[in-house]
Amino acid sequence: MTELRSIPFSPPDISDEEINEVVDTLKSGWITTGPKTKLFEKQIAEYCNTSKAVALNSATAAMEMTLRLLGIGPGDEVITCAYTYSASASVITHVGAKVVLVDSGKDSFHIDYDAIADAITEKTKAIIPVDIAGVMCDYDKIFKAVESKKDLFNPYNDLQKLFGRVVVLADAAHSIGATYKGKMSGEVADFTSFSFHAVKNLTTAEGGMVTWKDIDGFDNEEIYKQYMLLSLHGQSKDALAKTKLGAWEYDIVAPNYKCNMTDIMASLGLAQFKRYPEIIIRRKEIIEKYDELLSGLDVTPMNHYDQGYASSGHLYLLRLNGKDEVFRNEVIIKMAEKGVSSNVHYKPLPMHSAYKNLGFKMEGYPNAFYMYRNEITLPLHTLLTDEDIEYVVESLREIIG
Repeated sequence: MTELRSIPFSPPDISDEEINEVVDTLKSGWITTGPKTKLFEKQIAEYCNTSKAVALNSATAAMEMTLRLLGIGPGDEVITCAYTYSASASVITHVGAKVVLVDSGKDSFHIDYDAIADAITEKTKAIIPVDIAGVMCDYDKIFKAVESKKDLFNPYNDLQKLFGRVVVLADAAHSIGATYKGKMSGEVADFTSFSFHAVKNLTTAEGGMVTWKDIDGFDNEEIYKQYMLLSLHGQSKDALAKTKLGAWEYDIVAPNYKCNMTDIMASLGLAQFKRYPEIIIRRKEIIEKYDELLSGLDVTPMNHYDQGYASSGHLYLLRLNGKDEVFRNEVIIKMAEKGVSSNVHYKPLPMHSAYKNLGFKMEGYPNAFYMYRNEITLPLHTLLTDEDIEYVVESLREIIG
């Protein structure tokens, strides 16, 4: 075995460009939501081929504010998948709606597309599919399912009436830069929520963004304005607008929430975004090298690139064929002893206390448990060298044989 290395799981890739951009903001005299946040929104909207984008402090806030924009609340149901992180479902409880979990597809980390239609009732208002690891869901199948049950849809307000069916809100925390049938993540679902958390491909330390497809009969500027009101206390002017001479006066139109992005955060994002094409390319190279080196082992990696889709390359999910939780957990410990940090994505929601307390039982989601029980996530980030990748695979080979 070669010399012991220290390989972290997902450190941020911060260059002098990010540092200089943040310093520029700190020196500018304006550090909260302002011109750099607005520029970052514009760039992401253009990248995703959408008319507008809204920067917020997390993907969680982006999903929750979207549910609130849609008027979803108590008495409503929202579908998401059992195999995901808590944020996909917790936002549903935040607005007072009922969480409806759907199992994974067989041998899939994505939602079971064939089970979606059966989960839709007259109370269902939205579905939150999850683009796990950077691989987008099959949205044609999702839209087909919601269209098949549009006769059950009971709209609560004018915006819901314009959709006339269950709204598709993508949890795209992992998938900025991914494509599905030639379209960018951000322009496929009705609404799309991105994450810029510290471990994501493109980071603002914390942060998120929401995009949406144009809605016939509803003005994009009005949607943008509603997001601004939702994310800044319901205040009719943001801090920058209030600095104009004599423009202190404002109104609070609703007792809303506080989840705006700052210019410091946006500065990181702007610099990261300049480098993002290179980041996407390097992540693909890393995935392809992993795939090549692991080909002789009894493991099954998630497929990131195929006809019709291309991943953002966020996470390298790997299944240890025929193994169980105990074996997988031992592998993680032994990898750590060799200096390699690995992880699990994800522990299905019904295994967590919060969702057990909501009445969910893991036995009802056998496919999700089957995927979870032997899944391990290997390091995937742009600070990895080819030698690091070889070391990770060599370490895994020594452990599992």
